[in-house]
Amino acid sequence: MSAGGVAMPAGTGAASARRGGLMLAAGAVLLVAAIVAALAIGPIFIAPADILAILADAAHGIRPTEGIAMRDAVVVLDIRLPRTILTALVGATLAVAGAVLQGVFRNPLADPGLVGVSTGAAFAAVLWIVFGGMVGAFLPQAVLAFALPISAFLGSLISTVLLYSLATREGRTSVAMLLFAGIALGALAAAGTGLVIFVASDQQLREFTFWTLGSTGGASWFKIGIALPFFAALFVGSFWLARGLDALAIGEAEAFHLGVDTQWLKRLAIVLVAAGVGAAVAVAGVIGFVGLVVPHLLRLSAGPMHDRLLIGCALAGGALLLLSDIVARTVAVPAEVPIGVVTAIIGAPYFLYLVHRNRAALGG
Repeated sequence: MSAGGVAMPAGTGAASARRGGLMLAAGAVLLVAAIVAALAIGPIFIAPADILAILADAAHGIRPTEGIAMRDAVVVLDIRLPRTILTALVGATLAVAGAVLQGVFRNPLADPGLVGVSTGAAFAAVLWIVFGGMVGAFLPQAVLAFALPISAFLGSLISTVLLYSLATREGRTSVAMLLFAGIALGALAAAGTGLVIFVASDQQLREFTFWTLGSTGGASWFKIGIALPFFAALFVGSFWLARGLDALAIGEAEAFHLGVDTQWLKRLAIVLVAAGVGAAVAVAGVIGFVGLVVPHLLRLSAGPMHDRLLIGCALAGGALLLLSDIVARTVAVPAEVPIGVVTAIIGAPYFLYLVHRNRAALGG
């Protein structure tokens, strides 16, 4: 076992490869089922066969212009499809970011929402919402379109760098320091957000509920477009770092002797996580525990090798957030429960279980 209770990479035998293949297949099936359910379920139920027909017609430029067929096409293509795609991307991003953070810190308790990374991104986003107008007049329109996710990225980056600096000494990361520093950073960011809210307008106050509780209800193709480059950077970069993260799990000195530039790897991983989490917060607010639950469960089921783990996290993270979103928008119809509440109900008990399981590492 490595520091923090994460298992060391094992040999890639036939049994391990079989388990990994089954995990990926199950994740793909679950994601497809969740996508279909998200498109079908709502105040108006649309049968899966009708959804497929609508999507097939849209791919050929065909769209109904009257009757129930037109209504269903509007619901699927203009309302549910952007929300479904954005929710799946955010869930995949948070799960992959959690897996990368856990690999860098070498413990299973690292999660963007728990250790202050998401709240730092939210604080920076709120700062831009309230004060960005002061500088927005001097920026090109093309830059303004990306200003919010860039602000959230910078807030996430600063939080992640501070967290790593506080929790790591002489190449070793303390689990207790990770949690304590994360709690402190999160509280500091929340306090800053509170101060900004104090001077905000009524319209801005209504927007802040979105940032603090999380929602994909405002999904649009524009939001997907501005966040997608940040998501893609995390996905592509993390898969490229997979072998280095495998080596890092057995220790920094050992990884260095295996030819891994550990400092460069950690810095790149931190930037990638900040980019992905910052964009996720910018378009969906603060959603916790996805990056904690998904990577840990997949490590238990298919082992710690990051090449399979990261793909599995992308599939299962997207599916989990889609299913959470279905619950959020149907459990209290016509109202909508914030999706962050649903993920907290799922993740908080699991976090307590992990803390109990890692009492020795925490000094308990």
